[in-house]
Amino acid sequence: MPEILDLYDENRKLTGQTHVRGVPIEEGTFYLVADIWTLTFDGHILIDKRHPDKPFGGLWECTGGAVTAGEDSITAAVRELKEELGIEASKDELRLIDSCRCLNKFVDTYLLQKNIDLKALRLQAEEVTEARRVTFEELEKIIENRLLAISSGRFNEYKHVLLECIKR
Repeated sequence: MPEILDLYDENRKLTGQTHVRGVPIEEGTFYLVADIWTLTFDGHILIDKRHPDKPFGGLWECTGGAVTAGEDSITAAVRELKEELGIEASKDELRLIDSCRCLNKFVDTYLLQKNIDLKALRLQAEEVTEARRVTFEELEKIIENRLLAISSGRFNEYKHVLLECIKR
């Protein structure tokens, strides 16, 4: 079943139109994505590896995905955590750390601080092939080696927030 997404204008106002994910999007319209960085209380960052059949397949990423029609980004963030990794989280546990317009989408980036047992994760086979916990330094090396599906420029916009939380 195809994913149906709400479309937004350049000011992030709903247009009243929807879009089937995977079909080229009309110029001047945008859809919404929720990204979630999960930090453990012992200072690690949870990353997962994209399925090889997906765009940017085989690269590491934070959890995330498109916001479906009728959803807001925080609801999508909770859903994506559950779907992709089996992580139960509430909206109250998520903190918005960045919002930007990138190409044809708006991206809301959230932070979740939660202890995660890798053995308890339930990976969504068609989305995620692997998950691991890394230090901030290891994540920077992954970025340096261009093995992260997120641009280093965008990551630089909010990496200080991740660092602050890790150092607490």
